[in-house]
Amino acid sequence: MRLFDTDVQKLKYGVLREVARHAYEGRPEDSYIDIPKTLAPGPRPSTRCCVYKERAILAERVKMAMGGDRQNPNIVEVIGIACDECPVSGYQVGSGCRGCIAHRCMAACPKNAISLDEERHAHIDPAKCVGCGLCARACPYSAIAMHKRPCENACKVKAIHMGPDRCAAIEADKCIACGACVYQCPFGAIQDKSFLTDAIRILTQSDENRKYKAYAIVAPSISSQFGYAKLGQVVTALKRLGFYSVVEVALGADMVAGREAEELEKKGFLTSSCCPAFVAYVRRNYPALQPLVSATPSPMAELARFIKRTDANAKTVFIGPCTAKKLERTLPDVAPYVDCVLTFEELQAWIDSRDFDITALPEDVLDNASRYGRIFARSGGLSDAVAQALAERGSGFPLRAAVCNGIEECGAALTKKSRGVLAENFIEGMACVGGCIGGAGCLTHGAKDKSEVDRYGSEAYEKTIADALAQCGLSKAESRPTA
Repeated sequence: MRLFDTDVQKLKYGVLREVARHAYEGRPEDSYIDIPKTLAPGPRPSTRCCVYKERAILAERVKMAMGGDRQNPNIVEVIGIACDECPVSGYQVGSGCRGCIAHRCMAACPKNAISLDEERHAHIDPAKCVGCGLCARACPYSAIAMHKRPCENACKVKAIHMGPDRCAAIEADKCIACGACVYQCPFGAIQDKSFLTDAIRILTQSDENRKYKAYAIVAPSISSQFGYAKLGQVVTALKRLGFYSVVEVALGADMVAGREAEELEKKGFLTSSCCPAFVAYVRRNYPALQPLVSATPSPMAELARFIKRTDANAKTVFIGPCTAKKLERTLPDVAPYVDCVLTFEELQAWIDSRDFDITALPEDVLDNASRYGRIFARSGGLSDAVAQALAERGSGFPLRAAVCNGIEECGAALTKKSRGVLAENFIEGMACVGGCIGGAGCLTHGAKDKSEVDRYGSEAYEKTIADALAQCGLSKAESRPTA
């Protein structure tokens, strides 16, 4: 079975796997410079013009796998040498231009940016073009089209532009760390920093959980990953890596659903706070609406806080599909509870670095949450959970949810709210299309993922949110907001 959607993911995986091996073996950091030669032995290159450029790029990937530039607060960085200098974004005339006599494109252009060559074919001067698209609409042959760099096209918050060296550049004050550009860049030139070596250090320094206990807290979208093995075998693999316990973040989602339901009933309108990329988007683009964002922590933060209140010396490592969670972990109200964040891509590389076969392992149990906490992973699941929490509270509050599937739909709903024309009273904001199962750190992205999440949720169908909270010793009152 193919583990990844693209060979870019496979390349990233190879680097992470070798870095993990070095970390486990306790090798000095200067030995990591040998990894590019291991992955690109030559003499012929496999991805670039020559093996030397290939190794130079791999060296930069190794740095990213070891945490990247720690002075740069942004989680996503551009590997300049890997950027292929894609053509400049903008309207371009293609081969469909027939050199017609009418030249309606020229007449439509308000900036005189279109000229003709000797064969009367149109050409657009990018220095004059303002991107209005009037020429494209006027062309009878549809020969003019907008061409965007894949990274720019993927970034729906317009945080990426072409830098002075023609490489991609990220505007940190606009970036919400969603990772869409990471997954869409065909050359893997944009990458999220990895903290895999930090996670390995947490386990190795625990002295086999004698100094402190290390908990793996896994996102419910894990049910849509590792399709070649059973979920119980993945749980066993995590314990084989050295974790004391594996807890599903869906339990944190149950906690959040109950709190957001009470908060919504009290305030009358609310937006969710589970997706850190969405919360960052509101803060940077709709600051006037920020007070409407739920004060409830995300499921990751809520569960980690619960674990550390139960075990003050515990260490928690979140594993999920989200690059923005790495940024959330640095927030002052989250950092004390979450010690490290990894993606499913990184977990796969970590497991394979230890050279054991997941499919040969026995199954362990992951049974902490309700169906409603588990379906948080897909679009619409959060709203369903809040509706269930309202019902369990005996509330008659009429939930009218705007389920926003991707950051563009989030923007549309927030714009309506800012103008006072939004009919709904709850915005479920998910930056990734499909919800968490569409996160940039997933192994695979596809329609089947939603059904896998629903199937996973159905395994806990008889358990209510209150049942899940009671199972871990929480009552409804104890899960309510403190403010």
